[in-house]
Amino acid sequence: MERKKIAVLIGSARKESFSRKVARTLMSVAPDSLEMVIVEVDQIPFYNQDLEDAGATPPAWLVLREQVRACDGLLFVTPEYNRGLPAMLKNAVDVGSRPPGKSVWSGKPAAVVSISPGPLGGFGANHSLRQSLVSLNVPCMQQPEAYLGNVAGMFDAGGNMTADSTREFLTKFAASFARWVERQTA
Repeated sequence: MERKKIAVLIGSARKESFSRKVARTLMSVAPDSLEMVIVEVDQIPFYNQDLEDAGATPPAWLVLREQVRACDGLLFVTPEYNRGLPAMLKNAVDVGSRPPGKSVWSGKPAAVVSISPGPLGGFGANHSLRQSLVSLNVPCMQQPEAYLGNVAGMFDAGGNMTADSTREFLTKFAASFARWVERQTA
């Protein structure tokens, strides 16, 4: 089986965010068939078509587009902000979908993991992102779904996951995602 390169997009800019810790955990438990690389989205200027129309496309937009274009699949790990998707992650989705007809997302298999320090596990962010992905022709893994609530108590001081049941779930999730990517890219 050919190793598949996966862009991991994290919806939080905080260096020690729970989203980043969950993403690192997923990367550590992923099958060898996946090469997971974090694509940073926190410094991308907000999308404004006037810039592209004027031939002044920000370099960060071009970098994001190239990094995603070079990948076989997508893994989104995001917190929920006010029952929705963080602006920086939605902006990355918008930037990658432009210019019209040249979306870097189209056809790439994806999965979404949402997290929350509260009990709901980022349900709103998860479904908000999935809604955008549908319109971009991104086949998103349906099962297992991943809503991780109460994440604040799942890590030690070094950022390592201490919740064995969640690590086990993420291991199964990553294996399912690997199979999903393989089927979608065969």
